[in-house]
Amino acid sequence: MSARDERHSVLATLWFTLAHYCLRPWPWIVAGLCALVLYPDLGDPEAGYALIIRDHLPAGWRGLVLGGFVAAYMSTMSTQLNWGASYLVHDVYARFIRPEADDAHYVRVARITTLIVMVISAGVTLYLDSIRQAWEFILEAGAGIGLVLILRWYWWRVNAWSEVTAMVAPILGYAWLTRYTSVAFPDTLMILVAWSTVSWLVVTWMTAPETDATLVAFYLRARPGGPGWARVADLAGAPRPASIRDQVVEWLAGVVLIYATLFGVGALIIPGHRGGMLLLAVAVAMGTFLYRRFARRGWASLTTLTRAMTDDATSPDRLGSVRLLARRGPSS
Repeated sequence: MSARDERHSVLATLWFTLAHYCLRPWPWIVAGLCALVLYPDLGDPEAGYALIIRDHLPAGWRGLVLGGFVAAYMSTMSTQLNWGASYLVHDVYARFIRPEADDAHYVRVARITTLIVMVISAGVTLYLDSIRQAWEFILEAGAGIGLVLILRWYWWRVNAWSEVTAMVAPILGYAWLTRYTSVAFPDTLMILVAWSTVSWLVVTWMTAPETDATLVAFYLRARPGGPGWARVADLAGAPRPASIRDQVVEWLAGVVLIYATLFGVGALIIPGHRGGMLLLAVAVAMGTFLYRRFARRGWASLTTLTRAMTDDATSPDRLGSVRLLARRGPSS
């Protein structure tokens, strides 16, 4: 919303992705490699970064880095607490427990919920020995959810229970593996991804799909591509979903762009590694390829298409068909 136009919006997103995944990690990586050289007998690997700050930064820079750490910690904490409270209040409390309450009541509940989430979070940290263990737990607790989050855009059969199962299954699987097996990270990820995927697929087929009215309304508004929405398109009397071939090609080009930039920058930074310029040339080629495809398609095409889909979904003829399907209820 803050970009000048659609072209600036897309380019800003691409720049964020490059900066976030390709440039930002290298200072950390270089600092970690330096810690291995400077402190070869370090007992606690996580102390290496702090020792570099203490022993090799001037006083002014040391204070600036520590201030940045505190700011990053506080911003992350506030974000997570607000997220947790908003989910619990808006998606659970306001929807199922007190849907008729006023805003002042929800604000009070949100404040109390924030404190409760903070206390629970502090309690969880008592069982963690390191930051690494926390990251491993986060990865294991969310193993397998990515597939359902992607497929819900390409397969009409995915419903709310599919997503709920994909979120709950890895946590249950993690508890079982921790208690009854000796499987350790990262081997646990393979087991948890398979377990979560099978679980949400089974639940998807065991539970009813969304109503035809809901599916048609979503299709007319979002127009997802691929053969997974052909049934809903026929039901809505709309054109068949577009092929996702172009999306796959652009996705592959984006993956190559990111990894070529990441390893190309690393090859230039770390002595003894060749091929950095070649990798960066590949990254430039992929970036040029994507830029030309977007420019040829039209930077404003997404906004124009979204406006057209909204107008189509809210037209009297379309709304009439949706109401008719709503009266019929879900299909068998």
